[in-house]
Amino acid sequence: MSETNPAAAEVAAPHRYTAAVAAEIEARWQDVWDADGTYAAPNPKGDLAGDPGLVAKPKKYVMDMFPYPSGAGLHVGHPLGYIATDVFARFQRMTGHNVLHTLGFDAFGLPAEQHAVQTGEHPRVTTEAAINNMKSQLRRLGLGHDKRRSFATIDPEYYKWTQWIFVQIFNSWYDDKAKKARPISELVARFESGERAVPGGRSWDALSAAERADVLGEYRLAYASDAPVNWCPGLGTVLANEEVTADGRSERGNFPVFKAKLRQWNMRITAYADRLLDDLNELDWPEAIKLQQRNWIGRSEGARVDFPIDGEAITVFTTRQDTLFGATYMVLAPEHPLVEKFTPAAWPEGTHDVWTGGHATPAEAVAAYRAQAASKSDVERQAEAKDKTGVFTGAFATNPVNGEQIPVFIADYVLMGYGTGAIMAVPAHDTRDFAFARAFELPIRCVVEPSDDRGTDASTWDDAFVSYDAKIVNSHGEDVSLDGLGVTDAKARITEWLQRKGIGEGTVNFRLRDWLFSRQRYWGEPFPIVYDEDGIAHSLPESMLPLELPEVEDYSPRTFDPDDADTSPETPLSRNQDWVDVTLDLGDGRGPRPYRRETNTMPNWAGSCWYELRYLDPHNSEKLVDPEIEQYWMGPRAGQPHGGVDLYVGGAEHAVLHLLYARFWSKVLYDLGHISSPEPFHKLYNQGMIQAFVYRDSRGFPVPAAEIEERDGAFFHNGEQVKRELGKMGKSLKNAVTPEAICEEYGADTLRLYEMAMGPLDVSRPWDTRAVVGQYRLLQRLWRNVVDEATGEVTVVDAEPDETTLRALHKAIDGVRQDLEGLRFNTAIAKVTELNNHLTKAGAAVPRPVAESLVLLIAPLAPHIAEELWRKLGHTDSVVHQDFPVADPRYVVDETVTCVVQVKGKVKARLEVSPAISDDELEKVALADEKVVAALDGAGIRKVIVRAPKLVNIVPA
Repeated sequence: MSETNPAAAEVAAPHRYTAAVAAEIEARWQDVWDADGTYAAPNPKGDLAGDPGLVAKPKKYVMDMFPYPSGAGLHVGHPLGYIATDVFARFQRMTGHNVLHTLGFDAFGLPAEQHAVQTGEHPRVTTEAAINNMKSQLRRLGLGHDKRRSFATIDPEYYKWTQWIFVQIFNSWYDDKAKKARPISELVARFESGERAVPGGRSWDALSAAERADVLGEYRLAYASDAPVNWCPGLGTVLANEEVTADGRSERGNFPVFKAKLRQWNMRITAYADRLLDDLNELDWPEAIKLQQRNWIGRSEGARVDFPIDGEAITVFTTRQDTLFGATYMVLAPEHPLVEKFTPAAWPEGTHDVWTGGHATPAEAVAAYRAQAASKSDVERQAEAKDKTGVFTGAFATNPVNGEQIPVFIADYVLMGYGTGAIMAVPAHDTRDFAFARAFELPIRCVVEPSDDRGTDASTWDDAFVSYDAKIVNSHGEDVSLDGLGVTDAKARITEWLQRKGIGEGTVNFRLRDWLFSRQRYWGEPFPIVYDEDGIAHSLPESMLPLELPEVEDYSPRTFDPDDADTSPETPLSRNQDWVDVTLDLGDGRGPRPYRRETNTMPNWAGSCWYELRYLDPHNSEKLVDPEIEQYWMGPRAGQPHGGVDLYVGGAEHAVLHLLYARFWSKVLYDLGHISSPEPFHKLYNQGMIQAFVYRDSRGFPVPAAEIEERDGAFFHNGEQVKRELGKMGKSLKNAVTPEAICEEYGADTLRLYEMAMGPLDVSRPWDTRAVVGQYRLLQRLWRNVVDEATGEVTVVDAEPDETTLRALHKAIDGVRQDLEGLRFNTAIAKVTELNNHLTKAGAAVPRPVAESLVLLIAPLAPHIAEELWRKLGHTDSVVHQDFPVADPRYVVDETVTCVVQVKGKVKARLEVSPAISDDELEKVALADEKVVAALDGAGIRKVIVRAPKLVNIVPA
């Protein structure tokens, strides 16, 4: 048969495994799996309940991160994680587990809405088309999903429960004493009974309805507030921090982004900061991801200090309260609410010219600087700029430890998003404060003794001295002195003094900010909130959920001059007055009343905060999830004290936001008694990225990778030499390869094997279409070891394998088992290949026990060909639920191993010895070997180093 003549090969081998044969096999078995419900995972109860025997098995819940159904469809880089979880899930089924593995779609979001804005086509139409296309692409890969459990976040029956969860959060508060969320009704009862004092000192009965709502708003876990936000006039919406580039522009559209105060919904995730930190210790996550979450939460211990000003106080948080005597000025964030209150009408006498910014009045200076700061992103503001900017407010505060009047500035390097939005500046011991003090000619006072020879006259220094291991100096007042103390002792003493004086206390601060939860868009979950005639927010009762998105004539948010920061959002929903203004009976005893609906929508993060729970019980119309079903799949158990999904696979780019938000929602639902698992995902695994070469012409523009010609190591497109670089794969880079293209040329099983064989799953790797053929040939050799290519008959024989083959088989079984359990799919494929090659080289018919074991070994990796060969081997049941082979220990251990014998560090002999040989026995055998005796040539022996069974090192005298 000619390998170089495909046509001749087809004639000579009509039953050869080809792309056409693979396509027929794959389509047929996918139909069988669907018809038989092969991948249906039974629940202990409910409409998905199944065989009690299956439910009685140990469970395994395997999940992928929610995919967004892009209109562009999948390229071969996208399925990497999906194939990996599918292989793992199949292996778990074959090792006796009841496996839940399914996939839904995170379908709200900006791309579909932007398309709707441009075309006028409803985003649901394009989104559902994209979902159907993605389902078709994924089906072709043979993924073993329980399709009964699939859904999309845009399904009203799904987002009914997203809205329901929001209502639970809105109607909850965090009890610091109990360290958990509790119903807001309990807090109201405490205020009513007097058990808890009402802020401000009045009785609960004396408050109006609006005043009560304001009080509760300070406690609710979901609350609306006027907060600094990223306002993008060019897009007409508020953006989350992650949607703003480092240079202060929108990631989508590249429009300017400004800081503005707008009324927005927030989630009080900061209440859970400690628990979010502490519970990381019990999760099986990559340490790099845990570190990112810890840094994002940013826990720091320090003190709250009040600086008196005009009968009130500016509160700061500092981790260096030991340096209070060195504070010579204060800085507020430009957005700080006290700035306007304490800004006088005129500059105080003696104000330095450099402090005023050239403005006639403090108000002018503050307004001008605020406008300047609003045009910068938080990243820009915190960057280490060479020139420090700021302006004097015209106000002075009192340093509480020494009574000094210190000037109050605003500067953009202080953010409202951290601490209190105000700092005490100790320029001698903080680099940024030092630079600011030099720029504005402010005093610099040393209070931490330098360890070098610069002395304590800070006016002569070139930079700040920062140390946590030094003595405190120049720090004494009328009734407190820190002089001579180390930093730790000084912190303790001044904190005790502040608490005794009632002007501060030891406290913990977090970098984490409350979660901005509003978007001025159409394509998102409507808030289940209405406002009465007094502007008080009320949640809708469950009977009114889901609150569905109304039809609108225009999907565009109102956009403005991109450079005009003094504008406000106008949402698409606000234009549908028939939907916005309604008369409702909320069941609160007040009867039908007029209300106005909330016209913002939830961010796309909302639907992905809890989808792991809906997979469990997707058709339950009465509850979020049945408690018994949730307990079965996700409840705490040995080794998983916080419960959660057994394996969650996705990209590391979701390290903070999605994972942090999902953990927060789980903890609230757990506190309120709705679920038994305070953590959503027990084990997290980040797959790498499939990269591809990008080819750029002389202008730097990508050209189609499929049209590149390689000549002598150089690359050409239409005769022009182009540059090659390794990057992402994607339509815009013109280097995308579709799964369909590979499936048509080689089959889905080949694509699955290639993606798993490219390298370790957690490492990025370059795609090479030319290398795919290697896995195709593996499957062809596997086929030939079972099926006669000329006749189509099965060629295996009912005979016992020889010992060499038994050893090859059981070593492969042992290795593949361990590799699949450890997600080392590339090395598992290598071991299957080694066994298959052994059988091919033997040249004889393959014994049936070996052939069947080989098919079972490759079944998780290449399920279609495995099903087909399993059926050809005479079995009538699916390979999916067969027992995975178990290695016989007798054949896993080598009969002999090679021992290297060295004399003076040089190899002189190689001995075949038993793996169980002792050090003493091995030494005797080595010294008796004739090659070793000749090498020693009668010399005495000073030392013999034995590492049985593989090494003997002889050192002559």
